[in-house]
Amino acid sequence: MGDLGFWALAHEDPDHLALVDVDRTEYSAGELLGRANQAVHLLRSLGLRTGDVVATLLPNGVEMFELYLAALQSGWYLVPINHHLVGPEVGYILSDSEAKVFVAHERFSQVALDATDEAELPSTRCFAVGEIVGFGSYARMRDAQPTTDPTGRTIGDVMNYTSGTTGNPKGVFRPLSGATPEEAALGLSGILFLFGVQPHDDNVHIVGSPLYHTAVIRYAGASIHLGHTVVLMDKWLPEEMLELIERYRVTTSHMVPTQFHRLLALPEETRARHDVSSLRHMIHAAAPCPIDVKHKMIAWWGNAIDEYYAASEGGGTLVTAEQWLKKPGTVGLPWPISEIAIFDDAGVRVEEPNVIGTVYMAMQSGDFSYHKDKEKTDGNRIGKFFTVGDVGFLDEDGYLFLRDRKIDMIISGGANIYPAEIENVVLGHSKVGDVAVFGIPHDEWGEEVKAVVEPADGVNPSPELAEDILSYCATRLARFKTPKSIDFTDDMPRDPNGKLYKRKLRDPYWEGRQKI
Repeated sequence: MGDLGFWALAHEDPDHLALVDVDRTEYSAGELLGRANQAVHLLRSLGLRTGDVVATLLPNGVEMFELYLAALQSGWYLVPINHHLVGPEVGYILSDSEAKVFVAHERFSQVALDATDEAELPSTRCFAVGEIVGFGSYARMRDAQPTTDPTGRTIGDVMNYTSGTTGNPKGVFRPLSGATPEEAALGLSGILFLFGVQPHDDNVHIVGSPLYHTAVIRYAGASIHLGHTVVLMDKWLPEEMLELIERYRVTTSHMVPTQFHRLLALPEETRARHDVSSLRHMIHAAAPCPIDVKHKMIAWWGNAIDEYYAASEGGGTLVTAEQWLKKPGTVGLPWPISEIAIFDDAGVRVEEPNVIGTVYMAMQSGDFSYHKDKEKTDGNRIGKFFTVGDVGFLDEDGYLFLRDRKIDMIISGGANIYPAEIENVVLGHSKVGDVAVFGIPHDEWGEEVKAVVEPADGVNPSPELAEDILSYCATRLARFKTPKSIDFTDDMPRDPNGKLYKRKLRDPYWEGRQKI
């Protein structure tokens, strides 16, 4: 097996074990290719053309992978939607992305129905894995198609939606190159090359996080294209992950620090019972990792703990365990294909080491824009560089250290949560006069969502009012965005121009705790 890319591999070695599904059903490369080809024929019969969007609301499973592989060989954009969102939020993404086809799992049937109503998407364009009233059967219609390779194959892409500080998420759009899937294979797998992961060997990649996350699907996809076996988990459980690592001799994964925290919380005898000697590159990102947690994970898993810093828009830096132990807290050196720069508030590049400013990144290829939002696209750029608003510095050796995050963004369990969106919902409650939303410490998740409310004129704060507001939010926001608690204030700290001094509210909750 010499060629890179799933399609070449599937033809060269169709019996290769490509995927182990959440129920432990095994799919060979040939079987997975056949299902992806069937998906292409089905969606082409509906009139899909190059550049069209296929949206999914799916849990981890073989269907997500076959649609990913179908889109990537048909010139389509796959938009994997967070299945923790509520109907109107999913409907917004369907509308904004101009999705031509929507595939949803019966597990999320009510959300899917609400979303299609919101987006006014015809039922003839909606397919269910399982049964959803009014949706076509994805499995039945796919299986009626041939497994033969489609003609006119051209590379597609994944367009993930990332939330913005103004509330509505935006698609991270990259123009299609027009290359064949085989020509694009190196780029599809290159993200793992950065960590020294090799193709066509005995690597096994475990997926313990939802595939709607940008990094999770990119890393799992890279593994498929490198000829590795991918093992899927449905709901991540720490001991189950250890069992699967031992059973399948797992070598790689993409993780978040919350998972490290929960693994370390297992009893010592449970941890010792499982053989993790196969691990090579357990890559983590998405949230700051406490230094003591990372020390403990390296002590347990050895030098298999790799870290990087990036965003849906691009990246980035990486750091091996050996490098990190010499500079604890760093997120590493720039990728060979990227550049990191620090700019001050005046937009001037900082040349001196150890000076804190806004972190900007540039990549040699793969420039992006925010779908339908030129103002936001232009607003985060300085020349070739873009920023997602993080603050940090480069030391004298070029290592990046983060010292703060986007001013208001909350990171809880690896998920980015933007307070502006939540504040807009809370302000819709008739008894709320003003609100501020921010993150407060949580031992397992890093942060949890707190709302401080100034009641409307004539309304008295009470536990009953807090419960009423929380119930109101629960029907309009995904669970992970809904505030976990509400406090009240008589006077929101705003200046005469209306600017909110959110730090005055947030800082007391962080006394004695480090917020990075």
